[in-house]
Amino acid sequence: MAREVITTEKAPAAVGPYSQAIRVGSLIFTAGQLGLVPGTRQLAGPDVESQTRQALENLKAILEAAGSCLRHVVKTTVFLRDLSEWPRVNEVYAAFFPERPPARSAVGVAALPLDARVEIEAVAEVCDCPSLEACGCQ
Repeated sequence: MAREVITTEKAPAAVGPYSQAIRVGSLIFTAGQLGLVPGTRQLAGPDVESQTRQALENLKAILEAAGSCLRHVVKTTVFLRDLSEWPRVNEVYAAFFPERPPARSAVGVAALPLDARVEIEAVAEVCDCPSLEACGCQ
């Protein structure tokens, strides 16, 4: 099975020896995304809500570059520096997955790169519709 490296300028560039995502067959595996504003090394804000929102926007951009969207995410892993912020992350997360949310794990960690509060990675299916618009992907 062929491995395809996925990259897009609409999400932060990899800051190490890894890819933004890898597409293998009908699956896409993303790298963890911080709440970094694309084209910068700046977090979207100091709070977990703004960082969660930006991390999910970054995932959305990577998935679209790979031929998919958030509707096709089957699993996410959320890494949190402070598990007490989970309810605030959930509120933002729910807006991105309003129907049929994917399976999810949450892990408390001691630290994240660039002193981020949250990091999110995803596994998604490739959209097999004639176009992303046809299946409701934005």
